Amino acid sequence: MHELTELLGRYGLLLVFANVLLTQAGIPLPAVPILVVAGALAAQGEFSYTALLLTAVGAALLGDIPWFFAGRRYGHRVLRTLCRIAIEPDSCVKQTESIFERWGAPALLFAKYIPGFATVAPPLAGAMRLGFQPFVLFSAVGALLWVALPVALGAVFHAEIEWALERLADLGSGALLLIGGLVLVYAGIKAAERYMFLRMLRTARVSVAELREMLQDESPPVVVDVRSATVRRLDPRHIPGAIPVNLDDAAAALPGIPPDRDVVVYCS
Repeated sequence: MHELTELLGRYGLLLVFANVLLTQAGIPLPAVPILVVAGALAAQGEFSYTALLLTAVGAALLGDIPWFFAGRRYGHRVLRTLCRIAIEPDSCVKQTESIFERWGAPALLFAKYIPGFATVAPPLAGAMRLGFQPFVLFSAVGALLWVALPVALGAVFHAEIEWALERLADLGSGALLLIGGLVLVYAGIKAAERYMFLRMLRTARVSVAELREMLQDESPPVVVDVRSATVRRLDPRHIPGAIPVNLDDAAAALPGIPPDRDVVVYCS
């Protein structure tokens, strides 16, 4: 931690720019701690608040714009790729789609405060054919709101932050090992939960070939498409005869299904 303070004091805005840019580009690096420390250093006169905010917002936009054009060109495939590498990929797709479907472009204003949505929001905006100028405007304001809070916290509590950094520096490598250990434990728990969940689902899944045979029976199953409306617009392909259903209103959308009919559900 002491080394972090020295680096910020020496390289300042360049380090902030690089950290925020890599974070917004999808690299799993935490940007908030550096922004808090940078805010504390700005309060001590190392650099101006205006330069700090402009540097961080510019870096965020440079990280978001390539993802925006990737989403516009490759559509939903980009979102699925990003969600596969997320810590909670099963909730990533559904969460990001539902947020953007509900709020539209203004969702970019608070996207960076939502884990998982921060990286997926720019390509999702591109896939939904949001105009480039509105995207830049909403993203810039959202980045400013995201950057301003940790910078303000660092400025207000700069004395306390300096004290905390000194205490962590006294711990030496032990502090880094503790933080790294907690991150690994959390990632391990999530990986185990995902493995158990997928293992349970395997017993209830059918293959494409099996479903095709089932649909040719005299009493075919009812096929339910629970993908979000956003995904159905981005990828209009569907299983023939499938019933599109909103999960929030599934009971009202599926009346009168005979109890002896199988139901096959598919999603993103």
